[in-house]
Amino acid sequence: MVKDRHVIETLGKVEVVIENGEITSVGSSDVKYCPMFHAMHGVEELNEEFIRKNINFRIKDFGMCTPERVIEMDDAVTVGISEILKTNIEKGNIDCVVGACDGAGTLLMTNPRVVQGVGGRVSGLVSTTPIPEVIKNLEEKDCIILNPETAELNQLEGLKLALDNGFKNIAITILPSPMVEEIRNYPVDDDVNIYIFVAHTTGAKADEVKMLFDNADIVTACASKAISEYADKYEPYYYGMKVPIFCASEDGRRLLDIRLEKIGKPLSTNVYPRNKDDAPYKLI
Repeated sequence: MVKDRHVIETLGKVEVVIENGEITSVGSSDVKYCPMFHAMHGVEELNEEFIRKNINFRIKDFGMCTPERVIEMDDAVTVGISEILKTNIEKGNIDCVVGACDGAGTLLMTNPRVVQGVGGRVSGLVSTTPIPEVIKNLEEKDCIILNPETAELNQLEGLKLALDNGFKNIAITILPSPMVEEIRNYPVDDDVNIYIFVAHTTGAKADEVKMLFDNADIVTACASKAISEYADKYEPYYYGMKVPIFCASEDGRRLLDIRLEKIGKPLSTNVYPRNKDDAPYKLI
């Protein structure tokens, strides 16, 4: 029997292990402050006590890493990766999202509320094991699981699965890794569009960041010093001051602006220098 074990990166680059619905390990991080958590919840310091409290809230509130996992949600924040994807599925610009869900691994999603539910309040998924109830619920919402037996996380294989199922406008959410470049260079037909969304970038290195911007469409800032410095040098379009979302391509800008237009926000800008007074510290 497979041991129930889920590893996520959250609140900076803290690694948290959840087993059988309980936190069994909390790592450490140099990121001690997040402007979003401060603005929304008055949190002064991202210490272990707060991290445990926050993760336990997610477990109890929507069943993260448990059989009670809620898979459909409304918008979690004004503008995030899942909100951009949800809006663009609703508009018909994206017909499939290759994502990752705790308890299921890499999966294909076509339902905008499932895209929001799976990605809206979960941080970077490092590894996970199958939860049959979660997989069943996802499949009932027309999701396709890459490997229900192992809950494998492999976004390149997820792209191949999407292509095999005939999808043409495919968005992929992924953590920083060399696989981003592999996905971009994977051969597809001329009528297929691949949109790459890179999230949870805290700790990304300078050479890695260049690769991300060369190959992705959207790159989130998180608390990455290298991404902040890259943006200041090359001045990509972006939205947000506290934790910006950067457009690595014109397609990324278009998809972001579609979300911003829907909710009545100013469109992406390339005004520099940015006001970084509210940025996370210490950036790593």
